Amino acid sequence: MYDVLIIGGGVVGCAAAYELAKYDLSVCLAERESDVCEGTSKANSAIIHAGFDAVPDTLKAELNVRGNKMMAELSEKLDFAFRNNGAMVLCFDESQRPDLEALLERGRKNGVEGLAILSGDEARAKEPALSSEVACALYAPTSGIVCPFEMTLAFAENAAENGAEFRFSTEVTAISRTADGFEVTTSRGTIQTKAIFNCAGVYADRIAEMAGAGGFTITPRKGEYMLMDKDAGGMVSCTIFQLPTKMGKGILVTQTVHGNLLAGPTAVNIDDRENTATTREGYAEIRAKAALSVPNVPFNKTITSFTGLRAVGDTHDFIIEESAPGFFNAAGIESPGLTSAPAIAERLCELLGKSRPLTPKPDHKDTREGIRHFTLLSREEQNALIAKDPRYGNIVCRCETVTEGEIADALTRTLPAATLDGVKRRTRAGMGRCQAGFCSPKTIVMIAEQLGISIEDVRKTGAEEVTDNG
Repeated sequence: MYDVLIIGGGVVGCAAAYELAKYDLSVCLAERESDVCEGTSKANSAIIHAGFDAVPDTLKAELNVRGNKMMAELSEKLDFAFRNNGAMVLCFDESQRPDLEALLERGRKNGVEGLAILSGDEARAKEPALSSEVACALYAPTSGIVCPFEMTLAFAENAAENGAEFRFSTEVTAISRTADGFEVTTSRGTIQTKAIFNCAGVYADRIAEMAGAGGFTITPRKGEYMLMDKDAGGMVSCTIFQLPTKMGKGILVTQTVHGNLLAGPTAVNIDDRENTATTREGYAEIRAKAALSVPNVPFNKTITSFTGLRAVGDTHDFIIEESAPGFFNAAGIESPGLTSAPAIAERLCELLGKSRPLTPKPDHKDTREGIRHFTLLSREEQNALIAKDPRYGNIVCRCETVTEGEIADALTRTLPAATLDGVKRRTRAGMGRCQAGFCSPKTIVMIAEQLGISIEDVRKTGAEEVTDNG
């Protein structure tokens, strides 16, 4: 029997595993897909929000600001990409200035540091590509950008190295209470646990209902994005927002932490929790609204588009509570959920600690070494790596300069990749201009050899099929 079962392998679930693994607890994470970071956590704006948008005295406000302040140290300890690039919120008419001032005051109440309102000319001095129609802007220097894949994987790998168990292709289908806790029925057998952390994203309400701890509803909010080539990434340095609406922070334009240019998302509430299709209408909206902020976004350099689903709760705030004895919800984690994830994990552990003592693990390893990204190394470091392992001298992905050695590392780590997308998220092989057109054949062969399967059985993504024998 486990002390804690985490349901959901997104950034919140993996952050919870990272935090729980600091203590003398037996921890298991169950994820219905074949890897961590397969849902909302892989398809978002990758923004570390400053915290000026959340309503004061909400969990969103408190945990956003706390998570923002944790990010730089976490990125150093756990070796994932993060950059403090700042953000601007634009308005295009002086009549909107009171709305911008209200946002400034909200941010100050939330404890956000360094906020200031800039004139249009001051904003353009920082960001020359901005529209001449910008009248003024709220500047937030503590905003940042992150690689959400690396961040989620970093939490998961550190947790695994500290003893947490990960069960993939394991979908929860029923939860029943026992004398000692819970029996959780899954697509791969039953799991006994004393406590449950529900981090199931757009399915969190259904998981809560299984445990008799519901009372809220999650609505998927579909957001489409367009990603441009790296030679467009220098168009802006800050993240460029428009004044937010009730549907979110609107269409943004931002550089990614790896140097691409990203525009989006749209915001449409839908019923289908699996609908991640992109649409012509979504593209048109992104193009039109992004152009209000940055008129000459080079959409002709778009290399891919994608859609994410945000888990919007009907309480209009994060739901982080012990909703039934031993059952802890982390639900309704929409934006700023990525930023707040490490703080949400802390809060969940605090709640757990109220019902049982949490003893720190004496041999806990607080750091993690990520994959050595060959292209980021100095020439001397590259030569030393090739001398140690010649596979680092073989380029597999030309667009992102990813080597055979990096892919081999991704396939043999504590939580190894088992699909093309798993390799892509760990190494960036396939994320470049040709979108895996060149590197896929070699990557498929490497996956097949590592897993001992035929190349026909290598999957791009998705959970394994479960046979009658489990």
